[in-house]
Amino acid sequence: MTTVQPPATDGPVRPDWARRPTNLAKAVTAELVQRVVRGDYPAGSALPAEHALCEAFSVSRTVVREAVKVLQEKGLVRIRQGSGTQVLPSTSWNMIDELVLAATIDEDDTLGVLDDLVVTRRLLESDMADVAARVADSAAVDRMRELVDRMDQLVDDPESYHEHDRAFHDTVMRASGNRIARAVVRSLESQVINTASYMGRTDRSLCTASNRGHRRIFERIAARDSEGAAAAMFAHITDAWLVRRGEQGDPDRLAR
Repeated sequence: MTTVQPPATDGPVRPDWARRPTNLAKAVTAELVQRVVRGDYPAGSALPAEHALCEAFSVSRTVVREAVKVLQEKGLVRIRQGSGTQVLPSTSWNMIDELVLAATIDEDDTLGVLDDLVVTRRLLESDMADVAARVADSAAVDRMRELVDRMDQLVDDPESYHEHDRAFHDTVMRASGNRIARAVVRSLESQVINTASYMGRTDRSLCTASNRGHRRIFERIAARDSEGAAAAMFAHITDAWLVRRGEQGDPDRLAR
């Protein structure tokens, strides 16, 4: 996350870049996303004028216009010809967008955004486990068994364990045949997989407990128990997140 000084009252502050970025438009976009999400430019206010942004970032009007256009595509602002650019409320933001999601997580001390991400993932993956139990072919079931057995051997190697963990979940999602739901889950996961607040602590006992959840999911899918598979996936994702998030936030947000 880029560190900046508090915004001055007479215009936008210069970004604290260690070196001038190669792609200025992307760098300006990322900085403006961070400032909007942080509340430097509150909803309903006007984004600083084009000339002020050009001066603050030491870039051309073309760069600023490109960056502001991307902000509009992400739902953060509305460009109004002749009357400036209005900052939109968070309800308009594209929360699946990589920059918006990352900035929102950075600014959220309550873990509420990550709770919502986990609830969304849980909903989609539970449904896909339900379907997988009904339609998965023998090759997919054999692959799930292979991954679960291998993870039992990897509990002392968290990095390899988590690679196989992701492969297991992806095998279940593939088996369901729901390409849209799988794409949404994979997109969300890819944006937070290296976030400390999402990954939490990792040790042998957590890997062992996690794989018990995987095995229950596999067993229900192998038994063609669709309701049991969905319930096992729901419990696994919920329990794993509650352990990772620790004492932070409000666990009642996960109650469904």
